[in-house]
Amino acid sequence: QVQLVESGGGLVQAGGSLRLSCAASRSIARLNAMGWHRQAPGKQRELVAVISIGDSTNYADSVKGRITISRDNAKNTVYLQMNSLGPEDTAVYYCAAGTRFGGWSGYSWGSWGQGTQVTVSS
Repeated sequence: QVQLVESGGGLVQAGGSLRLSCAASRSIARLNAMGWHRQAPGKQRELVAVISIGDSTNYADSVKGRITISRDNAKNTVYLQMNSLGPEDTAVYYCAAGTRFGGWSGYSWGSWGQGTQVTVSS
């Protein structure tokens, strides 16, 4: 397993931007998949962005065009750049490491960070 620590959350006005970071305790270069999830109050945790080995990316429909996931293998860090934020993006954002077995629902997540709160005011 790998330990993950998220940072970069905070309070932002609607229309603003934030960049979240996820620092890993060891090399991420060979990790099959790294993902960002979020959980809003009263809702289930949902996957929003994934970057797989080879740097292929995939996004939930709700964030396409506004959010970009990237990785810096030299820094063992995964990023989530979020633009045009709205109140619906308010949630705790979690970083996870796992394995891809298939499509959007085909991931197994073995390691999780503690989460970072993102609050978007209207």
